[in-house]
Amino acid sequence: MLIGKTCRLGRRVRTYSVQHLARLFTSSGNMAKSKFEYVRAFETDDTCLRNCYIVVRLDGRNFHKFAAQHKFTKPNDDRALGLMGRSACSVMEELEDITIAYGQSDEFSFVFKRTSTWFKRRASKLMTHVASQFSSSFVFYWKEFFGEQPLLYPPGFDGRVILYPSNRNLRDYLCWRQADCHINNLYNTVFWTLVQKGGLTTAQAEDRLKGTLAADKNEILFAEFDINYNNEAALHRKGTTLIWEKRDETVTKCMKLLNKEEKDVPVTRSRRRVEAYHCDIIGDKFWEEHPDILEDDNC
Repeated sequence: MLIGKTCRLGRRVRTYSVQHLARLFTSSGNMAKSKFEYVRAFETDDTCLRNCYIVVRLDGRNFHKFAAQHKFTKPNDDRALGLMGRSACSVMEELEDITIAYGQSDEFSFVFKRTSTWFKRRASKLMTHVASQFSSSFVFYWKEFFGEQPLLYPPGFDGRVILYPSNRNLRDYLCWRQADCHINNLYNTVFWTLVQKGGLTTAQAEDRLKGTLAADKNEILFAEFDINYNNEAALHRKGTTLIWEKRDETVTKCMKLLNKEEKDVPVTRSRRRVEAYHCDIIGDKFWEEHPDILEDDNC
């Protein structure tokens, strides 16, 4: 005997059996799944290759316009750079398998250790989680760096995932990004010095710098404006490198003694924290001082 259910649609009344309704939401393979679940087969497998470092790089979308509308200081706005670094720290604190991150201008690269199994190493999951955490942190911490200056609209960041199979490949990638930081910052420093102190228009400054090499740009700064580029802030020349480090912290803890008296006792403990460096990562010194960042190439 079938138990019927009545459904009224406008003026028509239709009766469905419980068995008929059940067939819509079951399959012969698994009674707990609906027949519509076959659509999952359309998902592509984007699992990252094992034993490779996973790098997620974020870049600001249309940030020239964003910087102009929010009146960023040229050539470098320390408020914006500080906000980028704070947002990147938030990402690392949320995803502890990130061993190192490097950022400059409107970009940040996050390196997941090669043995990471976060999100089953799915590229789309890793990229979207990093992008969403970074973007939301950028908005959340805006006031901390820009005070009462309003955020006119939310920023956008696009992301990509790159795999590097060896320590040498990963180091070369990070060296490439820091070399890019130096090239761009040297150009921007000279360009805006010519505009702000030299009285040139942006078109004239651009024309003046066409075909110049690094030595030429340094000469313009030193000979015409008495500026030694090497004395510029390391944050601007070297970018920001974030790594995990252990730090000893001493806190006061109330302890009960044998005579039931209470006494404040200093207690020292080690905690992992994200630390920021503005230093050279192209040479060997940084890597020798922080050997725990890279994993064994024979894993």
